[in-house]
Amino acid sequence: MSLLPFGELAPYRPRRFLPAQVAWDDWSAIAPLLDQLEERLGRLTTAAELEYWLLDWGELSAGLNEESSRRYIAMTCHTDDADAEKAYLQFVELIEPQLKPRQFALEQKYLAHPVRSQLPVSRYGILDRFTAVHVELYRDENVPLETEEARLGQQYQKLSGALSVVFRGEEKTLVQMGRYLEEPDRVMREEAWQLVARRRLAERDTFDDQFDALLRLRHQIATNAGFANYRDYAFKARGRFDYTAQDCAAFHDAIEAEIVPLLKNLQAERRRQLGLQTLRPWDLSVDPLNRPPLRPFETVDRLLEGSQVVFDRLNGELAEQFRTMRSLRLLDLENRKGKAPGGYQSSLPEARLPFIFMNAVGQQRDVETLMHEAGHAFHTLATQGEDLYAYREAPIEFCEVASMSMELLGGEHLDAFYRPDEFRRARRDHLEGIVETFPWIATVDAFQHWLYTHPAHSRAERQTAWNQLMDRFGGDVDWGGWEEARAHSWHRQLHVFLYPFYYVEYGIAQIGALQVWMNSKRDRAAALAAYRRGLALGGSRRLPELFEEAGCRFAFDRDTLRPLAELLRREMAALGAS
Repeated sequence: MSLLPFGELAPYRPRRFLPAQVAWDDWSAIAPLLDQLEERLGRLTTAAELEYWLLDWGELSAGLNEESSRRYIAMTCHTDDADAEKAYLQFVELIEPQLKPRQFALEQKYLAHPVRSQLPVSRYGILDRFTAVHVELYRDENVPLETEEARLGQQYQKLSGALSVVFRGEEKTLVQMGRYLEEPDRVMREEAWQLVARRRLAERDTFDDQFDALLRLRHQIATNAGFANYRDYAFKARGRFDYTAQDCAAFHDAIEAEIVPLLKNLQAERRRQLGLQTLRPWDLSVDPLNRPPLRPFETVDRLLEGSQVVFDRLNGELAEQFRTMRSLRLLDLENRKGKAPGGYQSSLPEARLPFIFMNAVGQQRDVETLMHEAGHAFHTLATQGEDLYAYREAPIEFCEVASMSMELLGGEHLDAFYRPDEFRRARRDHLEGIVETFPWIATVDAFQHWLYTHPAHSRAERQTAWNQLMDRFGGDVDWGGWEEARAHSWHRQLHVFLYPFYYVEYGIAQIGALQVWMNSKRDRAAALAAYRRGLALGGSRRLPELFEEAGCRFAFDRDTLRPLAELLRREMAALGAS
């Protein structure tokens, strides 16, 4: 794809099953490869042959998924490019629907193979568990529904990426407008916030239409697979073997009990420092002592240079890995019109390399985002030596431990961007952000539980449900006059549209990351070594084992959260006033 920032990348290991060139957009070139795998599987008689076959199946899966990633990257980097959109949708609509039943057939035959019982459970038990779930949930009739779901998700990204406003004579993306919410000039902040709110509200019916269509599709997918609702289907499809929906509800309660009071204290402190009677939505990002906004960098080059210094100080191997990513141009960091919102790290499975996408505009949160996505990238690189394809991906709950730990560990070196006083301020802002994020995670996750267990709800009922959760978790913010914006503020959370139920993972992982950080305060080298050992396991172990290897406890109840809330409170106090 010519729109990709990186060039040709060689496979990490030389191909032994795939031909040197594959026309990935031509099903007639892919189907014979699946035929070969299916025919060979029927002739296997030893465990060694089956293990060799699994590696070849993984090689094909890696090639297919790398092609999918490349097209997704090109599309999100250039949502306004018709060719990139066409190439992405072509793969989603023409290749994936034909691929899914063939992969399902291979999974079925693998599980039923008489030699499989000879494979060591210690090595293949996790693979077999996930494969069994895929087979259990697969339905032919869901393939076109999943294709339509992906198409609707692309339309959400296209709409979000195209939104812009004219602010004081200049066209700005909504991401770029975030800078003005940090300005001490309250009139400017209010003007900027309201302009963005009106722009989003102008599209609220379109966003709601998109979500209503997604809700119908997802409910049908769940009922086709024999589930009463999409929540229960999604928990199984996401491989949530180690916790339940009830555990998530208990986590929401723990956040309400242990974190929301801390959030309200921070908000009260902010309100007093700003000299306000109430906090308005445009008062939440500005420095409460009216210092100018933190501006860690003006150019992406400076962001890269400062981040390199952080990793150089943190660990030599991580530093070299980041340097390699830079040299291979595996980053697209700057915000621009026509670029999809948000940030992500995408793996290129055959090259076994990461790619980082984000929308940097010169804010402190951009530095945090790059630290976060770099953590994912280091995770991808830590599993390069794992030849079993399925194990190069870890459960999301642990993937986010990789990223959030790197925010905290790397954050100790943000003086690469700041003077000492600014450094303390940036560190405190980051920790305050963690306090603010826990309740938002609970809000979004509880909202999704409600959405999918009430599939026949009306838009008015949906607004009521969201507002009730904002009352429960949102702290003390005055939305007077902007109740419509509050009721539709979930529209900006892309996970609700694109990745249903992928959000509580951030909260679970934040608990793990805070434990890694707490360990680092006792012995930084040992904590970092344990963290990297956990990453290197990929997806080859159960979640509690991955957490344990990284030096963490897998739990998210009040007893686990309470000492971490106290750690945040203590560290913020040590860093001084906001």
